[in-house]
Amino acid sequence: MNLNFLSPVQDLVLAHNELLSNQVLGRKLKIHSKQHGMPDLTNVKMAIVGVLENRNDINYIGEEFQLSEIRKSLYSLFPGNWHYTVADIGDILKGDTVADTYFALQETIKTLLDNNVVPIIIGGSQDLTYANYRAYDDYLPMVNIVNVDCNFDLGDSAKPIKNNSFLGKIILEKPYNLFNYSTLGYQTYFNAQEEIDLMEKLYFEAYRLGEVSNNITLAEPVLRDANIVSLDLKSIRSAEVSTKQKHSPNGFDGKEICAISRYAGISNKVSSFGIYEYKASKDDEATSMLIAQIMWYFIEGVNCRVQDDDFTLEDKYQKFTVLVDEQQLIFYKSNQTGRWWIEIPFFPNLNNKLKRHALLPCMHDDYVDACKGKVPDRWYKAFKKNSV
Repeated sequence: MNLNFLSPVQDLVLAHNELLSNQVLGRKLKIHSKQHGMPDLTNVKMAIVGVLENRNDINYIGEEFQLSEIRKSLYSLFPGNWHYTVADIGDILKGDTVADTYFALQETIKTLLDNNVVPIIIGGSQDLTYANYRAYDDYLPMVNIVNVDCNFDLGDSAKPIKNNSFLGKIILEKPYNLFNYSTLGYQTYFNAQEEIDLMEKLYFEAYRLGEVSNNITLAEPVLRDANIVSLDLKSIRSAEVSTKQKHSPNGFDGKEICAISRYAGISNKVSSFGIYEYKASKDDEATSMLIAQIMWYFIEGVNCRVQDDDFTLEDKYQKFTVLVDEQQLIFYKSNQTGRWWIEIPFFPNLNNKLKRHALLPCMHDDYVDACKGKVPDRWYKAFKKNSV
């Protein structure tokens, strides 16, 4: 297994871990250490990967950071009734150039994906999502990304990549593997109207902070269809984090961001999860503990995954057909979990690699709206995208 780019977890973290109760998560993890080297990842389901890269942050002024406080907080938490093994395989250090760091992260994620291990990435600047995406070039024909963020991060694709413009590079650079991009928690005053209009023209999904906060379950079907989830800590309101991490008085609270993380975990499709824009400070306790809890809930979610999307056996689901404006909408409901899907029709000229998107996760409310004559917005955007 090629994981040569990773440096071991710091000794000070391991020394702190030795002082903890035998029941805590840190004593259950397989940990990459100087003394014992890289652990055997056989039967490991998730692996924590730190990336100490922040040079493409638009506000970068040469600051260094470490992830030791996050690890201390995570290690001190007690695990749930989990059946999957988790490893902490250490950190990717800054390369000579940012491109070198991208390459190291891309190769590390490729290796983990090839071995059916879900990477949990803790990073600096969010442009690392680009390297995460490129790791899927030979893994999946088309990729869905969900960005939990107050910004779309479209930026100017003609300029060098930054943490506020990585999406433009993902969209325009070959190979074109992006099928759908969704943003959860965007705040209008942080995004140019041109970017909002472009998101609409591309049939990408965008959910405002107020929408998701008022009904956190809106996030579940969006995350159920994701392959990559990228979480920007700037999406969290300043009251929840440490001084240096504060960005805006508005944002998700701790409970909401942990619920979103758990939804990402229970998605059968999510195969990588990243937390970005961490800025360490002297009063770091609140931020490091919140990140640790976000990771805890993702791990909890993965342990609660249920394969409920097999619709080949009729006793596993219920099928509902609704006629809306002469358009036949077909819904499926899992008898096992109660989760809903809506069918997206095929077109004769549809690329075969898009056919796996024929069933789109949705909510019971979408079925209720269809019964009232309203076409679900997610269905409409997926329909338009498939018919282009």
